[in-house]
Amino acid sequence: MAKKVADQIVEMLVENGVKRIYAVTGDSLNELNDAVRRSGKIKWIHVRHEEAGAYAAAAEAELDGLACCAGSCGPGHVHLINGLYDAHRTGAPLIAIASTINTPEFGVDYFQSTNTIKLFDDCSCYNEVASTAAQAPRMLQSAVQHAIHNKGVAVLGLPGDVSALPAEESVTAMYNYRNNPVIRPSDGELSLLADALNSKAKVTIFCGIGAAEAHDEVIQLAKLLNAPIGYSFRGKMGIQYDNPFEVGMTGLLGLPSAYHSMHEADVVLLLGTDFPYSAFMPLKNKIIQIDDKPEKLGRRAKLEMGLCGKIDDTLKALLPLINKKEDDTFLMSQLKLYEHVKEHLETYVKDSGSVDKISPEFVAHTINELADNDAIFTVDTGMCCVWGARYLHATGQRKLLGSFNHGSMANAMPMAIGASLSNPDKQVIALCGDGGLSMMLGDLATIKQYNLPVKLIVFNNRALGMVKLEMEVQGLPDNETDMVNPDFALVAQAMGFTGITVHNPGALKEIVQTAFRTEGPVLINVMTNPASLAMPPKIEWEQVKGMTISMGKLILGGRMDEVLETVKANYKHLNDLL
Repeated sequence: MAKKVADQIVEMLVENGVKRIYAVTGDSLNELNDAVRRSGKIKWIHVRHEEAGAYAAAAEAELDGLACCAGSCGPGHVHLINGLYDAHRTGAPLIAIASTINTPEFGVDYFQSTNTIKLFDDCSCYNEVASTAAQAPRMLQSAVQHAIHNKGVAVLGLPGDVSALPAEESVTAMYNYRNNPVIRPSDGELSLLADALNSKAKVTIFCGIGAAEAHDEVIQLAKLLNAPIGYSFRGKMGIQYDNPFEVGMTGLLGLPSAYHSMHEADVVLLLGTDFPYSAFMPLKNKIIQIDDKPEKLGRRAKLEMGLCGKIDDTLKALLPLINKKEDDTFLMSQLKLYEHVKEHLETYVKDSGSVDKISPEFVAHTINELADNDAIFTVDTGMCCVWGARYLHATGQRKLLGSFNHGSMANAMPMAIGASLSNPDKQVIALCGDGGLSMMLGDLATIKQYNLPVKLIVFNNRALGMVKLEMEVQGLPDNETDMVNPDFALVAQAMGFTGITVHNPGALKEIVQTAFRTEGPVLINVMTNPASLAMPPKIEWEQVKGMTISMGKLILGGRMDEVLETVKANYKHLNDLL
């Protein structure tokens, strides 16, 4: 049989190391699906919803360097959008094949038609539609190169009739050049940077995901400067481990120690971070930012200096220019504060909660304690991110995935699918919110279909916890944030795998241990305390006033019992504010 365009596309994906296509098959995707079947070198992963497929592929791309998802014409395209937005903002190299209606039907409002150029333009670094057999391989070649080198989503629009055409060999190169150039500031810029760091007594380093590959160089720089090191959530797993200079995270999910270190420093050095929360950035300090994408420089804070470079390349060239500081007073004071903060966090671990009001901090701590040193964690947006940020510890081998830039609900479970398929030898643990899991519940069936050994930990607080907190700090009584949940353990059992509900904190550790030893998928439905709050490292007076107002409104509205539960659950936080 003559090679079709669909066969050619599959061959090219295989040659580029793509092992799976996450998709719901049908209609305009059928030729591609059949080409996958005939190839035998790539697997079609039948997800239940294209959004789940996009999230799963995004997780695989982030872990392994390149992945692929697909959606058929019309609704299949639209279902991909949220996961593609997340992947693109994360910087995950992802190929999205958007199969479309047949070319003769373009432009006449045909059944299930969508304008893929308009639809995907804001969540892609490449977005084209192939209308001939000659275009298809050249466009896919360009899509792969854009995805890899720009670290984003590349969309190939593929009409169903084009995928069935006889393949044509491309007249251009079909090899993708995976370059790894050295990128650093000029010698003159490095000299100015060294002068700025050498001349100030108090320097704080703050690292993002862009510094993850420069862990050792960051530690060496901190040692020379006697500088505390803070990090973003995405930077945590690459920077926290084996780090005697760490003072934790700042931002909405962070800790007072990192916030304090940044605001007390003379110079704050931002390395590979596009930290979005300007309110947590110091205003009076000198700030220096280094990033390999110069368009990011200065868009979160006013800079004394903004330099373009990969962090490892830049620090290797910078280190010989740095003078060793003898005075460690600033560093020691920040480390002392961090120890106090960590002691405060432990109080929530020791107070494990009560029946059906298990402390979520205790749950996260227990998971961290029992998980493998090379486990892959996925976290849902919301309260799960808070508990993961504060209680999951880096080892140098662990990975942490989440919707950190896009901030979408329902990402943890589908990301666990991609993580488990691409890393079958690793333990994969998903920290799921009850709201997030409810949103994508159908793809539990995908987990069972491929018998993936993921462990889903559901923080079941019967509410949209983060939204509830947002409303209360704005002075609004929470409204329509409560959730009437199914028994998630029974849902898991109905899907065909192990489901367990934890009501008593005393039973949690043994249940988690058993789940981690169990082959195949397990869902643990933990009944957590809905009144637990996540206090940010910097408490604004407006937030305190807003919380007070909202509590007053709840009392006047006859919800005194909720107010008392909130106070009882968070008295330790409140004591710290007094």
